[in-house]
Amino acid sequence: MLLQELDAIFAEDGPIAAALPGYHARQAQLELARAIDQAITDGSTLIAEAGTGTGKTWAYLVPAFLSGVKVLVSTGTRTLQDQLFRRDLPRLRNALALPVTTALLKGRGNYVCHYHLERLQGDDRALKSRAEIGQLRHIQVFAQQSRTGDKAELAEVPEEADIWNRVVSTRDNCLGQDCPNVRDCFVLKARREAQEADIVVVNHALFMADLALREEGITDLLPEVQLVVFDEAHQLPDVATRFLGSSVSSHQLIDLARQVEAAGLAHAREACNWTEQGQRIEHAARELRLATAAIDRLPGKKATFETLPDAEAFDTALERLIEVLDDCVQRLGIVAEKHPDLTAASKTSLDLRARLFRWSQPDRQGRNALAAAPAADGTPGGDETAVRWVESSSHGMRLHSAPLSVARIFSRFRRPEQAWVMTSATLSINGDFGFFQRQLGLHDAVTGRWESPFDYSAQGVLFVPSTLPLPNHPQFNEKFVDLLVPLIKVAQGGVLVLCTTLRAVDRIAELLDERLDAAGIDRLLLRQGDTSRRLLLDRFRDARNAVLVGSASFWEGIDVPGDALTLVAIDKLPFAPPDDPVLEARLNESRRRGGNPFMEFQLPEAAIALKQGAGRLIRSEGDWGVLMVADTRIVDKPYGKLLWRGLPPFSRTRELSQVVKFFKARQTPER
Repeated sequence: MLLQELDAIFAEDGPIAAALPGYHARQAQLELARAIDQAITDGSTLIAEAGTGTGKTWAYLVPAFLSGVKVLVSTGTRTLQDQLFRRDLPRLRNALALPVTTALLKGRGNYVCHYHLERLQGDDRALKSRAEIGQLRHIQVFAQQSRTGDKAELAEVPEEADIWNRVVSTRDNCLGQDCPNVRDCFVLKARREAQEADIVVVNHALFMADLALREEGITDLLPEVQLVVFDEAHQLPDVATRFLGSSVSSHQLIDLARQVEAAGLAHAREACNWTEQGQRIEHAARELRLATAAIDRLPGKKATFETLPDAEAFDTALERLIEVLDDCVQRLGIVAEKHPDLTAASKTSLDLRARLFRWSQPDRQGRNALAAAPAADGTPGGDETAVRWVESSSHGMRLHSAPLSVARIFSRFRRPEQAWVMTSATLSINGDFGFFQRQLGLHDAVTGRWESPFDYSAQGVLFVPSTLPLPNHPQFNEKFVDLLVPLIKVAQGGVLVLCTTLRAVDRIAELLDERLDAAGIDRLLLRQGDTSRRLLLDRFRDARNAVLVGSASFWEGIDVPGDALTLVAIDKLPFAPPDDPVLEARLNESRRRGGNPFMEFQLPEAAIALKQGAGRLIRSEGDWGVLMVADTRIVDKPYGKLLWRGLPPFSRTRELSQVVKFFKARQTPER
């Protein structure tokens, strides 16, 4: 592609400017587009950190449009995926007047399944409330009228509603070509459109699911492409760890017991006592759950394979469950071809049995029956170190397995000559991309940084109070809120309080409720958990002066421009909790190598998370506000410099009076 062509497209009088009101040419955007164009030409990997406001979406879409190659764009969230497909791609296609075809592809759990919808309609006991009866009617009409079957398009039924789990398919219970509704299948239709389109928009979860399936030798999920763009690429290491691992829950096992009984009684009643078969699975699953009861008393309610309390009873119960599933697999195998429901039950039994056996290896004596076997579902085999743990909750128990490192699996997934572009506002630590590259095995990638065009020193203030105790002080939350209330009082816009734990969310929201009431401050107070994340954010934006208290999921992916957000307050530096089994295993591995686990893992992860949280404040040239970091370690500890230097270059102060002065100078007098 000619660089002059890019220059003309991004110019002040170019086609983008003509199509987008308020567009301004940005040198950083043009330079980023040139670097991406070079990566496409070279078939190389580019890791591009682009500060907020750079315009990275257009910077990668324009070269993608002009390249003439088939492109996959992977986003961090389904929300961004929908925005790209429904807003950004059509706008650019119209601006450039290019006949580029596009497709949106999500995981199968996002599409209504005609077969499972019909089964739910015929089961009077399956609906749990009057609300679900109304939701089912909406879904029935939607399935008949929708072109895509994508549940995001049905506003009347919330995406998180439980009924969706019963009207979509999974890889285990999908009947494939045996399905009587195969010709109308929304999943297959979406995949066909993806095969034919020039640009396909997916999300990281689907990309990683595809990678895991390719480890099994299954390659029919995503189309072959010449260019992959990963937007919000900082999320990739965590998503890869989750999808290249494996898990089995007691809930899945109980569901299997019911599935086996129902399918057997309906379609192979004479073959065996299916009610007894289901009861044996359910009993064995409950026995395993009882063997993990002591985990409920542990911090975080988690225990690794090596630290399981009462390990002998657990191993015995797991072995018994695997034996019961073995028997079930054999019995279903005899009748599986009689009906698609029996085929699905057989597939699920076999899959859960295989996952549980893989989880059990190596055993307590270090013997590994899988040492020479390939990984069947992306779970590391004998040549990859995995961490195994059990997690307990009020809903049951779950066995997890995750690779200690995803670097080898992820990096080998890129085909020769295929270009990869990874972009986000938070990929480096003060310009050093080493941590991100090591996590994904991208040692040969080209790296680059493009700074934000915002005037951070004029638009924002970083406030680290000098008067607060350390976060481990018993009165820290109270002192933090006491300092926060005067700022809420003087800040006319919205306030986002970011906490590092859910426990802190509850405590800080409780304290704010008391203090705001006592101070006579009438503000809408929203807290994570009160309703869905999407509804909370809608209410926050609409109120324009609300206070929202949230944890992990609110640290990123929130775009609230203007006066609807003028204060972001962070309680503590976002170091990952020490009870995270994967992190704990990685830290132990670092120690065994003689490394420094704090500098290798904990500090870099905290730096990137902090940059994400800080990035919520200034989203446009007209935005302004205060970032309050209440954890004084960012200033007082030697490592703190690494953290605050990685933040946008705000003006800095430790005095409350200076912050109040900044607010009063920026705000218009209240009428």
